[in-house]
Amino acid sequence: MVNLFLFLSAAFLFIFLVGMVLEKIRIPWIFAALFLGIFIHFLAPVLPFLEDIINTDTFTFLANLGMYFLLFIIGFEINLNSIKKQGKFIAKSTTIIILLEAALGTVLVHFIFGTQWLIALLVAASFATVGEAMLVPILDEFKIINTRLGETLIGVGTLDDIIEMIVLMIVVVLVGSQIHGGISVAGIIGSLLLIFLLAGGLTKINTKGHKFNIPSIESLFFFVMMIVFLFLGIGNIAETTPLAALLAGVALGNFIPKQRIQFIETEVKAMAYGFFAPIFFLWVGSSVELTTTQMSLFGLSPILAYLIAIVLVVAVSKGAKLIGSYIAAHKELGVHKSLLLGVGLSVRFSTSIVLLKIMQENALIGSELFSVLIVSSIAFKFIVPALFSNLLVRWGVAYEG
Repeated sequence: MVNLFLFLSAAFLFIFLVGMVLEKIRIPWIFAALFLGIFIHFLAPVLPFLEDIINTDTFTFLANLGMYFLLFIIGFEINLNSIKKQGKFIAKSTTIIILLEAALGTVLVHFIFGTQWLIALLVAASFATVGEAMLVPILDEFKIINTRLGETLIGVGTLDDIIEMIVLMIVVVLVGSQIHGGISVAGIIGSLLLIFLLAGGLTKINTKGHKFNIPSIESLFFFVMMIVFLFLGIGNIAETTPLAALLAGVALGNFIPKQRIQFIETEVKAMAYGFFAPIFFLWVGSSVELTTTQMSLFGLSPILAYLIAIVLVVAVSKGAKLIGSYIAAHKELGVHKSLLLGVGLSVRFSTSIVLLKIMQENALIGSELFSVLIVSSIAFKFIVPALFSNLLVRWGVAYEG
C-alpha cells in the first residue's frame, strides 16, 4: 500500500532543497514543486507507484485545496481602492498590452492547437496576465519601485486583476454548464449571485469590520476559515468554487481591520504557501506531457512540433508585450523604459497556471496545449528576471529612485 505520509515528507524535502537553489537565481521556490511533478510523471513508466499517489482522491483533494487557497490569497491582495485610483496612463497601457497579447494569442492557440475561438480567447487572456509579485523584489533592489517605470509595472499588474476575475468567472460558468447541463444554468447564476452578494456585503460594511473586535489570533483564524469554506461550499453547488475562493479573499481583504491584516499575510499565507500550494504545483507538474505528446504541426515529428509550439508561444507572448508596451508608453517613458516595461510584464505566476489547470481538468483544453503553456511559463521564469535585471543596469535605469 502506498504511504502518502512518506511521499509528502520526501516531496517537501525536495522542494525545500531545490527551492533554495531556485531563489538564488530569482525563481520563486514554489516552482521546485512544479519540477518535481514533471519529474514524477517522467518516471511513471519506471516508478508508477509515485504517480499512483498523485492520482489518489486524497492527494487530489489536497491539491484542489491548494488551488483554492492560492486564489483566496490572490483575491485578498486585490486592492479595490488602488484599482479605482489608477491613472489614465496605466489604464491605457493595461488595455493596449493585454488586448494585443490576447488577440495574437487567440489566433495562435486557435490555428496551432485547433481550439475553439472562445476557449482560445480565454487561454490567451489568462496567459496575458502579469505576476507583479515577482517584480517587486527586483524593483526594490534596484531602487526604482517609486519611479514612473516602477509604478507603471505595478499599476498594470494590479489593474489586470480585473481581467483575471472576468476570465475566471467565464471559465467557471463554462465548467458548471458543461458538468450540469443547460438545466442548471439558473443554479449556476444563482450560486454566483449569492457569492457576489456575500462578497459585496462584507466589502460594503468594511467600516464596521474595522470595529469588529476579535479577541485572539485563534478566534480570527476560525472566523477566516468559516468565511472561506462558506464561500467554497456555496460555490461547490454549481461548480463555481474557484471564483468563490477568489471572492472570499476580496471580501475578507476589505472587511478585516487593518491592524489584523498582518494575520492573513503571515499565518494564513504560511499555511497556504507552506503546505497546500506546493501540493497543487506538484499536481500541475504531473499533468505536463514531455515525452508522450502526439502533437501534429506542419507535418513534423511530435517532439519537434512540441518544441516549435513552445517557441511560438514564447515569441508571440513576448513580442506582443514588447510591441504593446512600446505603443502605449514610449512617449511617456522613452524607448528603453517602454521596452523594460514589456520585459517586466512578461513574468507570470500562479493565477494563469490555476486558470489553465481548471480548463485542463475539465477538458476545455487538451494536454498538449496545457503542457506547452506550462513549459512556456517555466521558460519565462528563467528568462525574465535575469534579462530585466541586466537591462536595468545596462540602460542606466537602475537606482534612479
